[in-house]
Amino acid sequence: MTVSSPTSLGTYLKDRRTRLDPAAFGFSSARRRTPGLRREEVAQRANISPTWYTWLEQGRGGAPSPDVLDRIAKGLLLTEPERQHLFMLALGHPPEVRYRVPDGITPRLQRVLDALEHSPAIVKTPLWDIVAWNRAAAAVLTDYSELPPEQRNILRIVFCTSRVRDMQVDWTNLARSVVAAFRADAVRAGASAEVDEFVKELSSRSPEFAKLWQDNDVQIHGEGTKRLNHPTVGLIELEYSGFSVDGRPDLGLIIYNPATLDDLERVRKLIENSSQKNRYSTPYQEEAMRAV
Repeated sequence: MTVSSPTSLGTYLKDRRTRLDPAAFGFSSARRRTPGLRREEVAQRANISPTWYTWLEQGRGGAPSPDVLDRIAKGLLLTEPERQHLFMLALGHPPEVRYRVPDGITPRLQRVLDALEHSPAIVKTPLWDIVAWNRAAAAVLTDYSELPPEQRNILRIVFCTSRVRDMQVDWTNLARSVVAAFRADAVRAGASAEVDEFVKELSSRSPEFAKLWQDNDVQIHGEGTKRLNHPTVGLIELEYSGFSVDGRPDLGLIIYNPATLDDLERVRKLIENSSQKNRYSTPYQEEAMRAV
């Protein structure tokens, strides 16, 4: 991929710079002929030479290093999409993937999950930690609110929870597929250190996981069918699809739809039973209850 012209990079930097409020960073707003931060102020925030930053805006001095671009992105308070755009303009490719611990989801995304009344839905991280779910997921899959946050992990649940294992019609194929998809997600997220620690811990608890991990299989968790033998309502068949969350490359959404009208009725029954027990809560409700 070719690098954009230096002028495009300089124009973008200047545009982002002029949108920032100097007072918000402790700089005086007096005697400014143009809005936003001055070049030397951006350079100060990015810990780079003012001359070097000026050259970048003027299209001089050659391509900056990824480290310089990262510092400029932080100095300009760029969002992740804006940071990626900066790299594309300067180097012609997106930044190297670096794993960041997700900070949860927005209330708006939670409302999207809750609107899926009879379709279990979850949001997971690249390490397959569950950070959000809806009422249907709590009723049909697992009531994640009953688990400590560190235990809300799909692989931990699949390999270390006998109740969930017993519900799977074909646990062996499920286990193989989730390990292979987990490997692909974790590598894309650049989470090698986190994966090493997680794999070591889970391998010590589950020899079956350890064996599957050594197979080095990789696959995409796109769509398929999940069949559960639920102890209350019997067989449930769910068709699942995986989606990326726009603007959040660290998160993935999985929606499970009842395959038939009979499956839908079974899901409805489980949700009704769950509502009567009044156990369901979202991560936001949990936080509110802890604050009381």
